[in-house]
Amino acid sequence: MQQLLDSAVRRCADLAGSLAPTTEQHRSLPEELVAALVDSGLMRAGVPASLGGPELPPDQVLGAVETIARADASAGWCTAISATTSLLSAYLPAEGAAEVFGDPRSVAAGVWAPTASAHLVDGGVRVSGRWAFCSGVSHADWLMAGCVLADPGTPDGSAPVLRVVAMPTQELKILDTWHTSGLRGTGSHDVVAADVFVPDHRMGSVIDGPPADVAALHRFPLFGFFALSVAAAALGNARGAIDDLVALAAVRRPSGSRKTLAERGSTQTAVAKAEAALRAARLLYFHSVAEAWEAARRPEPVSTDLRVALRLAASHAAGTAAEVTAAMYGLGGGTAIYEDSPLQRRFRDAHTVTAHIQVNADTFETTGRHLLGLPISTDRL
Repeated sequence: MQQLLDSAVRRCADLAGSLAPTTEQHRSLPEELVAALVDSGLMRAGVPASLGGPELPPDQVLGAVETIARADASAGWCTAISATTSLLSAYLPAEGAAEVFGDPRSVAAGVWAPTASAHLVDGGVRVSGRWAFCSGVSHADWLMAGCVLADPGTPDGSAPVLRVVAMPTQELKILDTWHTSGLRGTGSHDVVAADVFVPDHRMGSVIDGPPADVAALHRFPLFGFFALSVAAAALGNARGAIDDLVALAAVRRPSGSRKTLAERGSTQTAVAKAEAALRAARLLYFHSVAEAWEAARRPEPVSTDLRVALRLAASHAAGTAAEVTAAMYGLGGGTAIYEDSPLQRRFRDAHTVTAHIQVNADTFETTGRHLLGLPISTDRL
């Protein structure tokens, strides 16, 4: 099974690398790449075996995202988003999970920010609103989107009731808003719902958590997995940047120099430091994943310490990956500034990743507070 997965991941990565310029130009994944990713099972990696899903362990999913992002960050990112969204198959009622994730070729995109409102009606809710950053929505069959129940029937002054609803993308309007510096190929457009009916069985809560009897994969911290999937794309992109610089350094001679870039001591030192930083961040990352996975396989909830450690590892990995990528871009010199240089795309993609709320610099504050013995909010860890 592992060999089959590794082979499928390698095929997807090779295809993603060969199509990277097309992906960037069209601001979306090409159909043949989407088909290959669907065939691999990665786009629904979190669907439980009871629904015919792969139910892959976290390290396998995240490692696959890293490998694909090494070839093209946009492809790795879209894989990460769909794989993470597929975990919500355990958060929906059984009927809804089967409807959304039962088809082995079904792809779901997800944006959990509750920027829409949902009004209770007979048999479900009617949803209206707009979501930004809907990565991969152009090739998705479903969108799992966050909303606030406008009339939940709770006492005045209580906290808002947040839900995630599953809607067919054909019932939504996709706005062509994704004109960005980095991750251009993710097609992370805005999406609008105008009074879309969602039955009760296609509604769940990522805050309340999944049922108590779910498999270990769905006891693994959901928001932690989300942050880790973003960071996996960053790690793969940084590894790809080192690959690109090494290839360039073997043939490029800076102006006025008889030595290739690879033969210069300053290049050797910079590449060695980047390699050390990336390996160290990756070791912390997968160590934290392994500890949380071991805990998730036990019946008790994953501890706050381990949840915080996941967020720290993810943010550190994304930040380190950006620093490594920037260093490789700098070593590329004037060659790297041209559009046909993969290093400039790596640089743009890396710094787009670090803007994501799951791994931006603000997340270190939560870890720091916890380490200092101060109270923290744990509902989104």
